[in-house]
Amino acid sequence: MKKLFLASAMLLSSMAFSQIDFGSTRFGATAGMNYSRVRHAHNPSGPRYTFYAGISTLTPVDKNQMFFIQSGLEYYGAGETGKDSNAKNHPGYNAVYAEDYLSVPLMFKVYFSEGESEFFGIVGPRFNFLVNQKVSSPAKPYYAVDQLPEYPGVNGKANAFNFALGFGIGYSYMRKMEFTLKYDMGLSNTYPNLMKEPGNDPNIQNSKTTQVVSAGLSYIFD
Repeated sequence: MKKLFLASAMLLSSMAFSQIDFGSTRFGATAGMNYSRVRHAHNPSGPRYTFYAGISTLTPVDKNQMFFIQSGLEYYGAGETGKDSNAKNHPGYNAVYAEDYLSVPLMFKVYFSEGESEFFGIVGPRFNFLVNQKVSSPAKPYYAVDQLPEYPGVNGKANAFNFALGFGIGYSYMRKMEFTLKYDMGLSNTYPNLMKEPGNDPNIQNSKTTQVVSAGLSYIFD
């Protein structure tokens, strides 16, 4: 059954790529805001508000200009903060666990009709490569990036590579100006060394996955 599924997936992929018209690729610029959190990582934890910006490509897969491969290269902010919703338990606590990535999204995009102004959906993987990490005022000393002798093997250093699956929906005006709302569901462990954190909390053994909701604008050039 697995072999049949794999063979079917490979066949469908080869059929799709055989229709790609690279000569009709259009380029664009994109930017927006990110709301990010990391599951099962820091306690207490809160969202980090940051941004993304970069360039994109849009390549048609069919002659009707409804199906596309959309890729890009973006500067992509993620991570979380330590702001506690119940502030009286942690007065003055203001930790920041910030990661910034060079991100490569590879999305399958479909417009819901052949109209020039129309809604669309996107889905596909996102590959994030860490370029900067900053931790300030951590809630616990081993949440910092540097290794402490009293906590061997435990630290908050982020993985150099992060993988996510993205979903989104948007609206295109004249196939030029587009608004997109996206959710990137992290699938890889952002802080693998925090799985050795001391304590009895069952969440310690869970993967620390980055989750990002974003909203942004893109302009696609002719």
